[in-house]
Parts: sequence; C-alpha cells; structure tokens
Amino acid sequence: MRIRKPTAADLTRLPEIERSAGECFRGIGMPEIADDVLPTAEDLARYPYAWVAGEPEPVAYLVAVPVDGSLHIEQVSVHASWARRGIGRALIEEAARAGFPALTLTTFAEVPWNAPYYERCGFVRLAPSALTPGLRRIRAAEAARGLDRWPRVAMRRDPLTGSAPKPAGRGRPGGA
Repeated sequence: MRIRKPTAADLTRLPEIERSAGECFRGIGMPEIADDVLPTAEDLARYPYAWVAGEPEPVAYLVAVPVDGSLHIEQVSVHASWARRGIGRALIEEAARAGFPALTLTTFAEVPWNAPYYERCGFVRLAPSALTPGLRRIRAAEAARGLDRWPRVAMRRDPLTGSAPKPAGRGRPGGA
C-alpha cells in the first residue's frame, strides 16, 4: 500500500474515511464517538504532518502536530473496508520516520483497537505525572469535549527503536 502526502483532492475524502472508521464505536456502546463532528478538508489541511495510504484514492490517513518536541498523532483512521491489513501501523511507521525523538498520542484506554493496539505498536501508557505541558493541555481539551466519559490515556513511543520509555508507576490501566 503506497503511503504519500495528501493532495487537496485527498483531503475532501478523509472525512468519509473517518466516518467509516468511527462506525465500530457504535457497536461497543460509544455512539457519540461514531457521531462526532467530522473535520473538514480545511481543518485537515492545517496539519503540518499528514500522510494518506492508497492510490489513486486514499483508504486511510494520519495527521500529526509537534507537541513539546515530539510528533503528536492527532488522528489515525482506516476505512472500515480496509481495516486489519496493517495500514494504520504502516502510517504510524511513516510518522516515526519524520525525525522527532518520540511519537505521542491520546486514545481510549479500554477500546481494543485503541490503547491495546497502540501498545502492540510500541507505545506505552504515560502516568499523569509523566505528561508534558502540551499533553496536559490536550487531555484538558479532550475532557472539556466530554471524551473523559470513557477512560482515556496518553501514550509515547520512541520512533527509532519502536519502543517507549518504561511507564512511570504501576497505576490501574488507563489511569491517565
């Protein structure tokens, strides 16, 4: 699967990909996530780091921003008809090659294709005390949007080794 920078035409397809990817939340009692407001092509064009997978039209995408010296993955979405083929992982690996000392993200702690999946990709859950100022701001904004209705966690990965620092403390899973 070819991974590339998105074109302006690709950006108009990405909300459809996110909608399709989000439908799986409906089946686990999180319809609010499935029905969340989609980003517009203009919103997505503002990300300084973005990749799509697929040719001629994208079937998946990743967008990211620098946060506190790391590359923070804001969204990874794979169209449902293309799920479970390693495309999301390939996009993460592309982001890992962007030259930052670490990748970070925030996600749902108990959703199997969220935190447990990212752990298999080399991310570790960060204790609240290990959050950088930027990650604390992101988590506060998520809480203000109501996302903390379900347990959330911040995660980090060293992109060069595919591993992450040891988690700080031994709190309950998803304690961030």
